[in-house]
Amino acid sequence: MNTTETATELIPKELLFGNPERMAAQISPDGKRLGWIAPKDGVLNIWINDADADITKASAITHDTDRGIRSWFWALDNQHIFYSQDKEGDENWRVYSVNIESGAVTDHTPYENVQAHVAKVSPRFPDILLISMNKENEELKDIYRLTLSTGELEKIASNPGSGIGWLIDEGMNVRGALSANADGGFDLLMWNEESEEWELFIRWDADDASVSGPRGFNLDGTILYAIDSRDANAGRLVAINIATKEIEVLLEDPIYDVAGVVFNRQTHEPDFAVILRERIEWVTLNESLREDIELLTSDAGSDLSILSRTEDGMKWVGYFDSPEAPGRYFLYDRATKQVTHLFNGRPELSNYHLAPMEPFSFEARDGLTIHGYLTFPPDTPRSGLPVVLNVHGGPWVRDMWGYSPEDQWLANRGYIAMNVNYRGSTGYGKDFVSAADKEWGGKMHDDLVDAVTWAVEQGYADPERLAIFGGSYGGYASLVGATFTPDLFCCAVAIVGPSNLVSFINTIPPYWRPLLTRMYERVGNPQTEEEFLKSRSPLYKVDNIKIPMLIAHGANDPRVKQAESEQIVAAMEEKGIPYEYLLFPDEGHGFAKPENRMKFYTAAEQFLAEHLGGRSE
Repeated sequence: MNTTETATELIPKELLFGNPERMAAQISPDGKRLGWIAPKDGVLNIWINDADADITKASAITHDTDRGIRSWFWALDNQHIFYSQDKEGDENWRVYSVNIESGAVTDHTPYENVQAHVAKVSPRFPDILLISMNKENEELKDIYRLTLSTGELEKIASNPGSGIGWLIDEGMNVRGALSANADGGFDLLMWNEESEEWELFIRWDADDASVSGPRGFNLDGTILYAIDSRDANAGRLVAINIATKEIEVLLEDPIYDVAGVVFNRQTHEPDFAVILRERIEWVTLNESLREDIELLTSDAGSDLSILSRTEDGMKWVGYFDSPEAPGRYFLYDRATKQVTHLFNGRPELSNYHLAPMEPFSFEARDGLTIHGYLTFPPDTPRSGLPVVLNVHGGPWVRDMWGYSPEDQWLANRGYIAMNVNYRGSTGYGKDFVSAADKEWGGKMHDDLVDAVTWAVEQGYADPERLAIFGGSYGGYASLVGATFTPDLFCCAVAIVGPSNLVSFINTIPPYWRPLLTRMYERVGNPQTEEEFLKSRSPLYKVDNIKIPMLIAHGANDPRVKQAESEQIVAAMEEKGIPYEYLLFPDEGHGFAKPENRMKFYTAAEQFLAEHLGGRSE
C-alpha cells in the first residue's frame, strides 16, 4: 500500500472494472516471442514482443475496435495467433487467425449463427488445427480440419447424434465422442475403425458425469487419461488402458475433485494435476519438475497459475494471484531457475488497500458442510456490518480464493462480501453436486439463507442490512431471495437471471439441446413437471416482493433470454412494485464492454449505498 493513501480511500471503479493494463500473457512455442492482451485505443487487443525485449516496445497485432479480444493462443507453427470473437454477446464464436509477419487476419469460420471452437492442436502437426462447429446442424458440432498453409477447411468427423464433446489423440485422429445419454449422464463412445461404428467405452451415470470426463491420450494413443468418480465420491485422475480397460488411479482425494491436468507437450504424459481445496494445490506427477513447482509455489500468500510453456518445456509463463495482489505475471526459465517479473495486470491497484479473502465453513440445516469465502472491509471492526451475498453463476462451478474485482469493490465500499459454494457447486465431489438435484429455489437457496444466518450469529452481520447480488444462476438466486424470502434481504441485484424456469429451459440455445435430459434431471422437465418448475420460479411469486430491486440484462444473451428479465419487470410494473432495470442492447450473458460495465457498477453502487448505507463515489 502506498503510504500516502489511507485504508479508507475509495478505489476508483475504473481500476476494478475497466480494462486491465495487460492480461493473458503467453510465450510462443519456440520461446522467441511473448504476447498478451492489452487495450489499444481503449479496446482489448493482442500485443506481441520479442521475449527478451522491453515490454513497452510491444506492438499490437490485432486492431479490434468493438468488443475486444479475451481469449487467444499461439499456433504451433510460431507464425500465427488464434483468437475467438462473437457479435454483441451472441456467443456465435468465430475462429480467427492473424499472421504475425504480414498482419493479415483470416476468419476461418465465416458463417452466420454458427458456434466454432478450436478442438485440438498437436506439436506433431503444427500446420493443422481441428475445429468443432455446428455448421450443418445447429444442435450438433462436427469436426473440421483446418490447414494453416492453405486455409482449407474440411469436415472429417460427423457427430454421432448426441455428442457434446470430442476426444482426439496426438496424431490428430478423432477417436472418441462424449455423448449425452438418456439417463442424464455421459457415454464415452470410441470409434471402431474395423466396423466403422461408434462403440460404448465408458458410461458415466448422471451423478458421475457431474465430476467425470476424458482429459486426453498419451503419445501413442494406448492410454486414456480421465477424471473418473466411478467407485468414489470425488473425481480421481486415472489412466485407462484402451485395450484392456484396466484402470490405474494416479491421484485421488476423498473430498475434493481433481480439477485439472497439465500435460507434457512432448511426451503427453501428465506433468501436474490441480486440486481445488480452499486454495489451489499443485500436485507434481513428473518428478523431474518437482523442484520447479516447489519454487513457484513457495509464496504462501499467492496461488500459482501456469498459462503457457515452450515446446521444449524450458520456459514458462504464468501469474501469481492473491486477493491483495492480483495478476503478477512472470517468465520462468527452468535452466537457470530464474523467475522474471513481466508486469502486473492492474498495477495501479497497488496504491490502494485491498482486503484479504478468508475461507469459512458452516453446517447447513440438513447437516451438509458448506464452504465459502468472506472479504471484510479493511480496518473496520467486524461487528454489525452490512453484507452483500455475492452468489456465483453456473450453478455447476465454484467460487475460488483469489482476486475478485466485485468482492474488493464491495469490501472497499464498506460491506462484507460473502461468497458461498452452495450445494451444486463443483469441486467437492459428486454427492455435493447431486444434493442440488431439483433444488433450484429449494435447498440451494436454503444454503444461502443459512450462510447469512451464520454471519449474523457470528456477530459479523447486521440482520437489517443483508443484500443478495449475482449473475446467471446468481441472478436467479437474487430473484428468489426477493420473492421466496422477502423478509430476509433488504435489497437485491439480479444480473441475467432466469425468472421463469419453464421458459428458461424451453429457450436454451440449440447447441445445449443434447444436454436437455441432464437439465431435466438437475432442474426439472417443463413437459412433465411444469407446476413444480413454476413453484420454483420467482415470476410466480412476484406478489411477495417488498424490497428494492435492480435488474440488468444483455439483449443478445443466448443462454438466459432477455425475456427472463422483461417478464418479471413487466409483472412488477403491473403490480406497482418499484424497481430499476438496465438493458444493454450490445451485450449478452454478462457485460464485456468497459463502458457498459461502468454503467452497471455505477448504478449498483448507488443502489447498494442507498439501501445498505455503504459508500459510493
